[in-house]
Amino acid sequence: MNSKILLSIAAAAAALMPLVAAAQVAPEKRPTVDKGGPSYNYEAYVGFAYTSLNQLNQSRYGLMGGDAALTRDFGRHFGITANGAYYRVATGSGNPGNPSVWSLAAGPEFRATLYGNMDGFLHVLVGAEHTGGEGMTPNVSASGGFGGGLLYNLSQRWGVRASGDRMYDSFSLANNTPALAYSPHTHYNARATVGVVYRF
Repeated sequence: MNSKILLSIAAAAAALMPLVAAAQVAPEKRPTVDKGGPSYNYEAYVGFAYTSLNQLNQSRYGLMGGDAALTRDFGRHFGITANGAYYRVATGSGNPGNPSVWSLAAGPEFRATLYGNMDGFLHVLVGAEHTGGEGMTPNVSASGGFGGGLLYNLSQRWGVRASGDRMYDSFSLANNTPALAYSPHTHYNARATVGVVYRF
């Protein structure tokens, strides 16, 4: 009788042994998932652009053209951007001469997530601007200004952005006399652009 009891206890212990051993094994850790997705070092932008033409006497209309930028990102909220734009097509008839404008500028850019896929950004730009087709002397001026805009992220790589700037320059008056050819006059131009962003 005692042997039957001992045999029953031994069988029960053998049946429970795998359960006890399994309870002592640490569960496997789940791999961590980067919720932020991949990060990219550069952001390229190209779009349609508009600028006012306040440096021209008697100008009635602004100019349309293209705008491009390349930004080197240093983290999620800061970058250095370089911007180039060319404007040639008038928004209407009435501007004197055959004006055209190109500009090159660079500066810091600051970003923040506003809501969901929507980001906001601010930048400060310093560079040079050229006004052609007007006989200005000189026809290149130092320029600078500030602006900002909104960026809607379509995916991790692609986005759509709209922005505006207030850029200052110091051109002389158009078609002025030689005595006043180098007399500077400070102007500001409002600029606007809308286009696409690609990160890489």
